[in-house]
Amino acid sequence: MQSQPRAACHQSPSWVRGEWSVTAASALGCCRQRLLHSTHVSPPHLSPEEMESLWEPEQASMEAEENRGGELITHKTKRQERKHQELLALALGVKVHTFRGPHWCEYCANFMWGLIAQGVRCSDCGLNVHKQCSKLVPSDCQPDLRRIKKVFSCDLTTLVKAHNTTRPMVVDMCIREIELRGMKSEGLYRVSGFSEHIEDVKLAFDRDGEKADISASAYADINIIAGALKLYLRDLPIPVIPFDLYPRFIQAAKIPNAESRLEAIHESLLQLPPAHYETLRYLMAHLKRVTQFEKDNLMNAENLGIVYGPTLMQPPEQNALTTLNDMRQQKLVVQLMIEHEDVLF
Repeated sequence: MQSQPRAACHQSPSWVRGEWSVTAASALGCCRQRLLHSTHVSPPHLSPEEMESLWEPEQASMEAEENRGGELITHKTKRQERKHQELLALALGVKVHTFRGPHWCEYCANFMWGLIAQGVRCSDCGLNVHKQCSKLVPSDCQPDLRRIKKVFSCDLTTLVKAHNTTRPMVVDMCIREIELRGMKSEGLYRVSGFSEHIEDVKLAFDRDGEKADISASAYADINIIAGALKLYLRDLPIPVIPFDLYPRFIQAAKIPNAESRLEAIHESLLQLPPAHYETLRYLMAHLKRVTQFEKDNLMNAENLGIVYGPTLMQPPEQNALTTLNDMRQQKLVVQLMIEHEDVLF
């Protein structure tokens, strides 16, 4: 049953088209090349007045509304919608890009026409291309560390590729510290540390990266480090078990036959992107070692499944009823991965 994850971790890139929704926001995180774009415009043949209106689209829109009888309510609604789109884009770490000055496509080497939103830019590596060319660019870019502003809430595969590691350093560093001084801590992962201190650890990783100090001299309470690890995994834009594979794991957990259930979970694990697979494998091996100290920490595989189920698995649609109905399966999937870690991975 031993196997390795599939080599290919990404399919064709998803493109931000300026139309935002919760579902689109979830799907957006799945691409390695999140390219920021709007419409590609042909060379303008406009009057000076029309050209000026392009530079101030909101003002032009306002005047148009006033000319139609002062229907400012429509304009206000449109502005609110644009503001909502901007806030959602900001939350995802992307925004519509406008090039300043003449710019050429780095794929076809042709000029990018237009005054605003002329093309697209990869938020990972900074590649600038036409909208049409974006469909032809391979989704195998190498992220640039200068473009990665933080560690938490950064896509798992992006962080791994940028640092040229197999797993995020947050996972390695936190687990190393926990296994050094916290394996016998009662209620490990169940007991919460002070949220202010957990936030300090998050800021330290975002600011200092691998140089962040999470030693006992900085944070004596091991529950702070455990809380930071859970927060990192919970804040991933794409969960460790990605949205598109979530239904497969839930259905696998519902299989009544124990052997068939394990086989279905194993087959689902093989679909994970390499960075996700390796992170999950390393975490499950650690959690299994945690259960070996159950007499001291009171944390068996079932208890850890309750804690880590919602952290590692999140339904594609943020529906409270769906989440509630799936909690038992989430717990069971993690519990089985801990108990059978040596067989499943």
